[in-house]
Amino acid sequence: MKEGNRLLEEMNDRSREVFRRVVESYLETGEPVGSRTLTRSLSEKVSAATIRNVMQDLEYLGLLDSPHVSAGRVPTQVGLRMFVDGLLEVRDLDNSDRLALDATTTQGGDDVGGLLDRVGAALSGVTHGASLVLTPKHEAPVKHIEFVSLGHDRALVVLVFGDGHVENRLFRPPAGQTPSSMREAANFLNALIEGKTLSELRGEISRQIATRRQEIDTLAAELIETGMAAWEKDADNSARLIVRGTSNLLGQEGEAEELDRIRSLFDDLERKRDIAEFLQLAESGDGVRIFIGSENKLFSLSGSSLVVSPYMNADRKIIGAVGVIGPTRLNYGRIVPIVDYTAQLVGRLIAERS
Repeated sequence: MKEGNRLLEEMNDRSREVFRRVVESYLETGEPVGSRTLTRSLSEKVSAATIRNVMQDLEYLGLLDSPHVSAGRVPTQVGLRMFVDGLLEVRDLDNSDRLALDATTTQGGDDVGGLLDRVGAALSGVTHGASLVLTPKHEAPVKHIEFVSLGHDRALVVLVFGDGHVENRLFRPPAGQTPSSMREAANFLNALIEGKTLSELRGEISRQIATRRQEIDTLAAELIETGMAAWEKDADNSARLIVRGTSNLLGQEGEAEELDRIRSLFDDLERKRDIAEFLQLAESGDGVRIFIGSENKLFSLSGSSLVVSPYMNADRKIIGAVGVIGPTRLNYGRIVPIVDYTAQLVGRLIAERS
């Protein structure tokens, strides 16, 4: 039995109700809750002094905290976790939220990337938070590769997959590359590419370069090694993370300290290299998962919460995830069914297009 659930069972009805009211009020307003406020909402009529004693006991247990002397109480991270695990009442999905999410399926064409962009924007819109969408990795065999020079420090690679999918990716080529060296590199790759995915091609190239380095131009070898390393990171390790609605978070927080925290969070997100960890968080549990504060290992900060759910393809294999990130006082009861429905919606749409 979880420690939080054990504490809940050991509480009497009054302590449990005081705790629940404090957390619910905090999640709704973001403000500390005082004993006088609770006297007006409790089902049992008791004095403010009695409620203060109960709140002190809850503070002693580590479930509540006093941000300022003589102020009301707010839930701690431990308290929020106990509330989510034992007292959270998840609402049914509002019809208006369902319609807003469903509308993304009737816009644009069949491009999966565009679909996920729209889903991310809609998820941010209905939750008034920041949405995260991890796109599925594309592991079809590559049919053709072509490099296009865009300047001395920028180049484009065009990838044509065997299933008809086409991707254009920008990368920084090694210094001194020329159009001819890029053509040589493309020819070299296309001679090896038949029937291989990008990850398989990466291993084959490493072996080929080791044995045939003298047969290709040095610049072409550098281009292949540098470029393929970048492709592999995109295609196999980190996939693509879509972030929408950061302005919602910035607009909600009025104090400079909170603004700095939110900005730092997204700076941290942009720097994060191993975005695949986001998917691993979702894979380690069934359905929607809630990470509160420092439980959220994706970010280095502790002042945020992540509600995340994986989505699956037609073979019931987890290929991505969707989530909402925000301050710890998220409306979890409303956010959970929205994230759950969005994950099911994305999985169904991708299965239909596969």
